[in-house]
Order: sequence, then structure tokens, then C-alpha cells
Amino acid sequence: MIGKLLRKLILRNWGLKLFSLFLSILLWLVLVPEEKISNERTLSLQLDLYSRPEHLELVEKDISTVDVTLRAPRRLMEQIGPANVFARLNLEKASVIQEEYPLNASNISAPSGARVIRVHPNKVRLRFEPAKELELVVEPTLVGQPPRGFRLEKVEVSPPRVPVRGPESKVREQDKVFTTPIDISNLTQSTDIRADLILPRPETRVPTQRTFVRVRLIIVESDGSEAAGGNPR
Repeated sequence: MIGKLLRKLILRNWGLKLFSLFLSILLWLVLVPEEKISNERTLSLQLDLYSRPEHLELVEKDISTVDVTLRAPRRLMEQIGPANVFARLNLEKASVIQEEYPLNASNISAPSGARVIRVHPNKVRLRFEPAKELELVVEPTLVGQPPRGFRLEKVEVSPPRVPVRGPESKVREQDKVFTTPIDISNLTQSTDIRADLILPRPETRVPTQRTFVRVRLIIVESDGSEAAGGNPR
């Protein structure tokens, strides 16, 4: 009896009741503030600079990271982190004249459903110089003297010069590229050594994949009439 009564109450005007339920849900979604159903999270992200013009070199950058605040549904927020949110700045139109570049939501790549609320700071200061490239002499750095009875007769470097690229103010014709130290104190025969390069300034680089040279050290027996261990270049 009670079951029939409950069934009758539930089924009476069921269409109207279903519409009312739908309307209630819709009103809740519209009227309830977004922050009640979403979470916010702030991430510190590395600022990635890309598409820099080949003729320019970056010499100054005031920030390396930005704080990005995102808002997303709670279920999605658990999946959001530095692994899938990126801060990127396109430098395709960079110039030596412009020094401030705005940062906003358009610079942030985030999963669908997440919204960028703020980016701090909202600009980055970058200073560029024209790029310069020169071929500089490679100077081997030798440490020690050959053992008694032997002398260093000749040093050959291959290649004798390497290209060095960097900001215009940091690449100079009088500069040299040195090798990492080469210990010759135990050498009793001619030897070929691979030596890495030490560039004149941190802002410079070798614009090729080869960052080493081959140094051939010609060791001969001394005839006793010469002082052992001269270090010719």
C-alpha cells in the first residue's frame, strides 16, 4: 500500500519534475561562483625563449622564470604541473632597439580546460647585440717538462684556428682560444692528444659541433747540449 503510494507520488507529473531538476542544476552551474567548483594553482615556470634571429645575440636577461596562476576544475587541477604547462616567448621580431617584451596568457601553454589567471612578472627585459663571428688562433696549454733526456721539439694543432661566435662586444680579433691543460711531464715519445677548448669569454661559443682540437706533441731525445724540456709553440 505504502509502496503504491510512493510510486504514484514519484510518477505524478514526472516530466515537470525532471524539468525542475534540470533547471536546478543549470541555475547552480550559472549562479555558483567559479571558485566554488574550481581550484587555483601557481606554478614557477622556466621562461623558454625561441625563434631568436640568427643575426642577434642575447647579452642580458633580467628574469629566467615566471609565476603563472591557473584556474581549472578540481579534477583537472590534480593533473596540472610543470610537465604540461609551459611559458614561451617568441623572439622572431626581436631587435637591438626593443628591450622590454610583454608576458601574458598568450605566452602560456596549458592543458585544455585550464585558464591562465595571471602571469608575474608581466614583462621581461632582454638586451641584444649584433652577432659577430671570427676565426681565432688556438693556443695549447702545456704543463710540465718532458723527462730528463727528452725534449719537446714541436707542437702541432689541428685545426690551428676555430670559429668563435658571440655578441659583437665580446668577440675580438686579438683574442685566443686555449686548450684544457696538457701534461707533458711523462712523455718520452711523440703523442697525439684530444684537447677541449676554453673560449675567451663565457658569452662566446663555437658555432659547430666540434669543440675540441687535436694536439700533436713531437718528443725527441735530447743530445745533451741543450737544456731539456723546452716548450716550443
